[in-house]
Amino acid sequence: MLTRDEAVTTVENTVDAATLFARHRYRELAAALHPDRNPGDPRAHRAAAVLNRLHTDWKNARRQTVTTATSAYTLTTPHAVGSIATTYRTTGPHLVKLVRDPALNPLIHAEWTALRALDGFTERHRWLRPYYPRLLDTSGPVARGDRAFSVLDPLVDGFTTLADIRKAFPDGLDGRDYAWMHRRLLRAVAGAHRAGVVHGHLTADNVLVHPGQHGIVLAGWSFAVEAATLPLATDNTVGYPPEVHKGRSMSAATDVHMLHSLMLSLLAPGETRQREFATWCTQDDPAQRPDAADLLDEYDGLLAELYGPRTFRPFIIPETGA
Repeated sequence: MLTRDEAVTTVENTVDAATLFARHRYRELAAALHPDRNPGDPRAHRAAAVLNRLHTDWKNARRQTVTTATSAYTLTTPHAVGSIATTYRTTGPHLVKLVRDPALNPLIHAEWTALRALDGFTERHRWLRPYYPRLLDTSGPVARGDRAFSVLDPLVDGFTTLADIRKAFPDGLDGRDYAWMHRRLLRAVAGAHRAGVVHGHLTADNVLVHPGQHGIVLAGWSFAVEAATLPLATDNTVGYPPEVHKGRSMSAATDVHMLHSLMLSLLAPGETRQREFATWCTQDDPAQRPDAADLLDEYDGLLAELYGPRTFRPFIIPETGA
């Protein structure tokens, strides 16, 4: 639940309504700023007034329609705000990922290339298909100053992000819960590498989790490159491995480092053996890091040693909102 100070600061620092309500729920903000909770607090009252105005503007905003060579998609509400693009729900069964700055169109193009490569690869390896988003349509070439976009499968119902899961478990995840997530992430990353694609942006926001079905989808392919290629761009909010900071090419080893840095950020401090495993995969020298495909058996061996035969363990996310 948001505190008064967090809610006030969030509203005061808002850039636009779309971004605000993609990142935060209106009800949670309104509850934190309600006058009954903040009597005699003019700053909170001003923030509440701004919040209500932004919410009204956001609801009443004219819907934008984007078009491709064959279809039109009417955008409704923002679904997620990423590093370079905002993903919108539509009036139909799609999501549209629209870059916020035309200068970043090449990164959306990189996503198209990566997702098409993965689609072709999973035609031959169908068991990997559920781990990746499906690219349904694209803007194609756009005029100078226009923004490119992707049309994606609507991975909405039942899904949350690892970032939201991390917030729900501030003391870290039980190793038994993270085990099934990491096994699937290793498969997704190993499959991408076999397809010749380096993800390059393995963050908690880019991992979609379906708790009930134990599903994982690896999203956010805008920073993807072919192996041994320099990144098109980097995200200054992300902790990259040393080779990226040194201006070197990305490789499969870059993803292995990022994936296990993510693992370290999610596991509870007491999960010593799994944390040792993750640390082993984040060595500074890329040549010393194991391949993702090799790690599948290594990790399964560790889990068997720690927990014995695999059994289904329900994963329940505690309620944290107002």
